[in-house]
Amino acid sequence: MQQLKDAPLAPLTTFRLGGPATRLVTATTDDEVIAAVREADASGTPLLIIGGGSNLVIGDKGFEGTALRIATEGFTLDGTRLELAAGEVWTDAVARTVEAGLAGIECLAGIPGSAGATPIQNVGAYGQDVSATLTEVVAYDRRAEETVTLTNAECAFSYRHSLFKDRPDRYVVLRVRFGLEDAGGLSAPIAYPETARALGVAAGDRAPLAHVRETVLGLRAGKGMVLDPEDHDTWSAGSFFTNPILTAAQYAAFLTRVADRLGPDVTPPAYPAGDGHTKTSAAWLIDKAGFTKGYGSGPARISTKHTLALTNRGEATTEDLLALAREVVAGVHDAFGVTLVNEPVTVGVSL
Repeated sequence: MQQLKDAPLAPLTTFRLGGPATRLVTATTDDEVIAAVREADASGTPLLIIGGGSNLVIGDKGFEGTALRIATEGFTLDGTRLELAAGEVWTDAVARTVEAGLAGIECLAGIPGSAGATPIQNVGAYGQDVSATLTEVVAYDRRAEETVTLTNAECAFSYRHSLFKDRPDRYVVLRVRFGLEDAGGLSAPIAYPETARALGVAAGDRAPLAHVRETVLGLRAGKGMVLDPEDHDTWSAGSFFTNPILTAAQYAAFLTRVADRLGPDVTPPAYPAGDGHTKTSAAWLIDKAGFTKGYGSGPARISTKHTLALTNRGEATTEDLLALAREVVAGVHDAFGVTLVNEPVTVGVSL
């Protein structure tokens, strides 16, 4: 294992923000990951797990403890069964499954970060979530001090949530397993209207896998959601806020606020979310509350391509980013009575 003291963490995140860690350990095998976790737990040292760094907001003071960067490698296909080491680059793994002619995660192309992070927040985009194809997660259970295998059901997946996000100090993901589909070179049924329109097919139809992947990458790039070191719109964590899920009473109150602010003929985006709940669009809320693309005058601003992404324009601090986030949260709540929730994990700071 590589070990560094007073190690900068900003370069390990897509925001390029945050102070140093007291100690940074880079593990390249599952055994090294487990050893580093056990050492930290035995000594009572605070532990921060870092994969691709695409979902982290680290405070300017950094992290007082051990930061463990998981850099394990492993891509194994057995028929339609896929196993990935936690440190595998997710978007590269998606590309390889498409090349192999297997469907199920092609609409998740271009999502930055590591494979091990995908089950934690049940990563999803363009009509696909990893929970739809993930079969098992191999993790180190810090409480039981043993490696465990959790089934899909045991992962307790919900919208951008899971057992692992609910218990961040208990499990360290080591490997993820998926059950994909051989559809003769075609994708899974296209579920997302924007993707269907871009492909020129009807919702529920299939399309050639490679074409779907390239189309999704194009859609993401147009919103600044594909990493590009030269494009500050991609110096972000992608979608900074989750789409709000409202109870029936909350949704009724929300519609009243929309009508009062925007007029009775305006209908906000709405999607059934089960148990009488309705999901609406965080991006729509942000825009209609007055925070348009490119909003801001400081070093942290809303992306010029997508209102849901907060970005570092090159000289920002974490506090600059959080000030902008708090302004957006307050503005949306004042306008519509809805409280936005941040999607990235915050370290040493909070909204």
